[in-house]
Amino acid sequence: MNNSNFKIAFYDARPYDKDSFTEQNKNFLYNIDFFDFKLSAETAVTSKGYDVVCCFVNDTLDEKVIGILKENGVRLIAMRCAGFNNVDLKAARQNGLEVVRVPAYSPHSVAEHAVALLLALTRKIPLAYMRTRSGNFTLSGLTGRNLNGLTAGILGTGRIGKIMAGILAGFGMNIVLYDVYPDKEWAEKNNYTYLQLNDFFTKCDVISLHSPLTDQTKHIINEQSLALMKHDAVIVNTGRGALIDTHALVHALKRRQIGGAALDVYEEESSYFFTDWSVDVIKDDTLARLLTFPNVIITSHQAFLTSNALNAIADTTLNNIKDFEAGFELKNKVPLPE
Repeated sequence: MNNSNFKIAFYDARPYDKDSFTEQNKNFLYNIDFFDFKLSAETAVTSKGYDVVCCFVNDTLDEKVIGILKENGVRLIAMRCAGFNNVDLKAARQNGLEVVRVPAYSPHSVAEHAVALLLALTRKIPLAYMRTRSGNFTLSGLTGRNLNGLTAGILGTGRIGKIMAGILAGFGMNIVLYDVYPDKEWAEKNNYTYLQLNDFFTKCDVISLHSPLTDQTKHIINEQSLALMKHDAVIVNTGRGALIDTHALVHALKRRQIGGAALDVYEEESSYFFTDWSVDVIKDDTLARLLTFPNVIITSHQAFLTSNALNAIADTTLNNIKDFEAGFELKNKVPLPE
């Protein structure tokens, strides 16, 4: 049991965050203040008096914000997610702030959601559901296709990508892979094949994105790669929104250049995801256009959202903070550039 006086400012808090962190905090007894608003240059003033800020993917942690955090006495940025591309790591180093994350909270949650999106897209489940809800039981326009025998491409073979490969292999799909850092031993053991990028895009019927967002992977799905794909290929993205050049995707969908897309992330999601826009106007023309395609499914960054994952996120985050407070080695530390 921890009786710390450490104070934690928790940004962009949702009801499920409050529930899971409050429950897990019974084992730590930290002082956590939950803020519904995101961390930004405008809201960073609220960090004064706190030792730690706990942040998520859509909080802003640029040079200006990190400078304010430093001035306010914050010493640790605790990301309650795997990704940290929204953190200016150079600014964190310059200001003496450590950054920790949750590298693997529940890879099965994300992989299973990706499979759910794929099945919903290929078997046209949303359209069928809406029809039967209104009493329409016709089958016209609902023809799908078997996954068995098709080629699934896993782009990014970390924990989630490997689980996704195993699930799709269970459907009888042929598995091909692409990763900047391939795990050839794992691939050979499972009879999977790593391909060069152009061959990967050419051969896949399904492309599932599980790569982190880096300079090498940003817009890896772009006008050129889309042009290489089969006309009925489908893309599933539960990784990072900016893996896809969304304007190029819309163009390809309009021209029926590919078969469809199922997206749990979006390049400019921070303004819309996790917020109710049902009675307002979506001013993002690209997102609005995506929502009009019958062969596009969008969920709002919910792939991680299972009770298993939420408990693991809270436990790992609070243990990261505990290790920092105690001066222990930070096993989930994000390396900061020199």
